[in-house]
Amino acid sequence: MTTVDAKQWTVQIFITEDGDDTQARAVLTTRDTATVTGRGHARRNPLDRPIPEIGDELAASRALEDLAVRLHDVASDDIVQLTGPIEA
Repeated sequence: MTTVDAKQWTVQIFITEDGDDTQARAVLTTRDTATVTGRGHARRNPLDRPIPEIGDELAASRALEDLAVRLHDVASDDIVQLTGPIEA
């Protein structure tokens, strides 16, 4: 059986709250120390009950979604650099 070295990438999520606003930043760090950052925001409706965890979850999920889009853009740029632009 062949042993394969697994790559490990780390995502850290930083959450800050200011009143009814919650900001999240998701930072992906690769083994090669490259980083990609996504950002998310949530705002509690004043009529809703104040449950901070919900704002945290929404802001973090939006930051991860933004991170995924940005990571896809990085991969697309890398492909273009290695293969040249795609002609229509």
